[in-house]
Amino acid sequence: MKVDQRPRILIVLHQESSSPGRVGHMLIEAGYQLDIRRPPLGDQLPQTLSQHAGAVVFGGPMSANDHHEEFVLRETDWLAVPLKEGKPLLGICLGAQMLVNHLGGKVDGHRDGLVEIGWYPLRATEEGKRLMHWPEMVYHFHREGFSLPKDATLLATSDNYPNQAFRYGNKAWGIQFHGELTRMMMQRWVVHGAHRFELPGAQPGRDHLGGRLIWDMHLKRWLGEFLERIFGRPAAR
Repeated sequence: MKVDQRPRILIVLHQESSSPGRVGHMLIEAGYQLDIRRPPLGDQLPQTLSQHAGAVVFGGPMSANDHHEEFVLRETDWLAVPLKEGKPLLGICLGAQMLVNHLGGKVDGHRDGLVEIGWYPLRATEEGKRLMHWPEMVYHFHREGFSLPKDATLLATSDNYPNQAFRYGNKAWGIQFHGELTRMMMQRWVVHGAHRFELPGAQPGRDHLGGRLIWDMHLKRWLGEFLERIFGRPAAR
């Protein structure tokens, strides 16, 4: 039997129905294979990433502060592995919040109870602009944000949640927003998350799908460039 020689990216998901979406598609197209683990369902995370080219930790409906969920604490502690080994690491929404907690930062809600559920403006910092071009609007689905960890570099900001994207060292990255959603994924989120559209600051479901027609092409282009900056391509590595 032929052995798949493509380098592996560890994919950490938090629900049975979760998918790596466009992040997965783009990594496969770039020449990687995916090693998908779901810690809430009992999957173990590797003790070393020596057999992986990096890791992506995705979002989920739980909070990074849900310390009664054993996997949240275990996964937050596990982030020491890619950080210590210098492996490329990307945290998306919950994944970024876990990274912030691991680095000694704080995850909490907006002081006025505002959420970001829908499409919201994004502004790159000067450091972010030097790195790459960023989209002007991005898609969110969260009720909590995070502080900027000590020694981290802020790359993008917004009005209600000022810490939107950061880099820690040269290999670890965190973003609060979602670029990974396919159209089918967004439709599923809009259906299953409709009860959250009544929260302060949330947008109605029709605006989620309508905004996609306008802004998603720019977000998708940025995501491809962002992933290549973090993980590169196997041939180049």
